[in-house]
Amino acid sequence: MPPLLILTYVGFVSLGLPDAVIGVAWPSLRTAFALPQSALGALLVGTGVGYFSSGIAAGRLVERLGVGKLLAVSSGLITVAMFGYASTPVWPLLILCGLIAGLGSGAIDSGLNAYAASNFSARHVNWLHACYCVGAALGPLIATAALATTGSWRWGYAILGAIMLVLTTAFALAKASFRARPAAGAGAQEAPGVQEVPPAQARAALRQPRVWLQIAVFFLYTGLEVTLGQWSFTVNTEARGVATETAGIWAGAYWASIGVGRVLLGLAVDRVGADRLLRMATVAALLGSALFAVGPAWPGAAGLMLAGLGLAPIYPTLMSRTPARLGPYTAHAIGFQVSAGMIGGAILPSIGGFLAARVGLSAIGTLAVAASVGLWLLHEALLRATREPVARHRSR
Repeated sequence: MPPLLILTYVGFVSLGLPDAVIGVAWPSLRTAFALPQSALGALLVGTGVGYFSSGIAAGRLVERLGVGKLLAVSSGLITVAMFGYASTPVWPLLILCGLIAGLGSGAIDSGLNAYAASNFSARHVNWLHACYCVGAALGPLIATAALATTGSWRWGYAILGAIMLVLTTAFALAKASFRARPAAGAGAQEAPGVQEVPPAQARAALRQPRVWLQIAVFFLYTGLEVTLGQWSFTVNTEARGVATETAGIWAGAYWASIGVGRVLLGLAVDRVGADRLLRMATVAALLGSALFAVGPAWPGAAGLMLAGLGLAPIYPTLMSRTPARLGPYTAHAIGFQVSAGMIGGAILPSIGGFLAARVGLSAIGTLAVAASVGLWLLHEALLRATREPVARHRSR
């Protein structure tokens, strides 16, 4: 395996490492700073603002800095944020650290996805995103072990800071290597009449209907994924009478099905074809969401796992297809897609909470079905919009 591909895999692991740590650290952190539960919202908003800002600007940053330098700078920001979490004495500085972490994460997410989509096959892009799941699982384990061993939430962030410092150094040393194109991605290979085209400006990208279709697809995909992940435990325990331990296992199995699905379906994507796999995946996500919505405990759990397997390849495979679909608009489009996903992951679960408070927890399943129907319809529209330019190209 090429060293640069290995480094990219490690990069995706590192991207997931800090994401779920706050869930472990928050009870101790809140006690240390004498905060109400609602204060977590300020930290999440700060992180989200940073993530969204750097994601939107990622295309321009890639043009100015190059992918290698952007990854080195971005991982450096995350390193600073992790050490900041570990050492800051006051709450406002912690929010500032969240903003810095969001800036770094949004840029490294967009930069890595842009590079992977343009240089690696859909199989590797799926496996790269499976590595993100590994990082998201390892982060809380590291934080929990540090908390149990030392009694302080700060040591978990200090360990993550040290890991990110090593990765920052590796990116800095390898930044020139990211200028090379070791292997065309699957999406690039399938593009008709491929030729070297200079990257487009952000405004030009936003004038493309296919860019907006992809933005909408990523918004709904991430919103659906997070809605099922965040609300399934509550639905099962409070509305369906499932034991806490069982509901926790099912919630964990849902996230595991996404990670495992990316590994297994990554093996199949080159044989099946990216677009065909995406069509099958959106249908599976719809069927799984519907079964979760209408089913009692065990059938609902089966639907949750089916939805997870269906969702598994969608994000990475869509990323891998972006160069073929959008060509010179790719760098900007990927930044927009990452930011749209972040917004969807915040808005749809929030709508679920609003509906659950006014209608009841059964509204969560209905929302999931509506989102999965929208996801399927938008992806079909995206396929149709993609085929039209191809047909025009072949008729010339």
